[in-house]
Amino acid sequence: MPHLLARLAALAAAIVIAVTLGVALTSATAQGAARLAFRLAAAANVPGYHNGRAPYGSWKVTRVFVDQAWAASADANDDVAFLVVEQGRRGRRIQNLTGAERLGTGWPAVQVVQVIGYPVGQSWPIACQGVTRAFGRNQLEFDCGGYTNGTSGGPFLARVSSVSGLGVVIGVIGGYEQGGDTPSVSYSPRFGRAVAALYRVAAGQS
Repeated sequence: MPHLLARLAALAAAIVIAVTLGVALTSATAQGAARLAFRLAAAANVPGYHNGRAPYGSWKVTRVFVDQAWAASADANDDVAFLVVEQGRRGRRIQNLTGAERLGTGWPAVQVVQVIGYPVGQSWPIACQGVTRAFGRNQLEFDCGGYTNGTSGGPFLARVSSVSGLGVVIGVIGGYEQGGDTPSVSYSPRFGRAVAALYRVAAGQS
């Protein structure tokens, strides 16, 4: 766990986690359905930002992709968004500097995961390891305290490497109750075919 915390503090941004191909993943409710595209299209990913320092630079968000089912009805089961960030100098991609998680879809509900978030007003991430379980047919539930406002979009990381700290993103805090009404219980939409298809569209634009 200390290795993971150190890595996240050094590399991750506030509510997004790099997946691959210069694409970042978050919860649509992290910004609110009506405001998501407008706010994030004017946003930037600043990995490792701390006390005014940005060791890996600032990466402008160039495209935002949300599931059409979410756009139509804000269905909690489709609460996923992918953000494409600009390439750096000489075509360099953000994951070349920070590393990247992989995307996992179609996984069984019960998984050992590490869930990370950045509570509002804190400069250090919160992280907790536990076991997910199914919440209905289309959601995951994760029980651990401390996940207050600001942690929406935090990744559910499975199979985290003890060497690199990298893992597989199988969920993000969001979905039911916009990720949870209490700090001790968090939710995520289950990642299936729709999320995989949305990622392919976003990756094709990166």
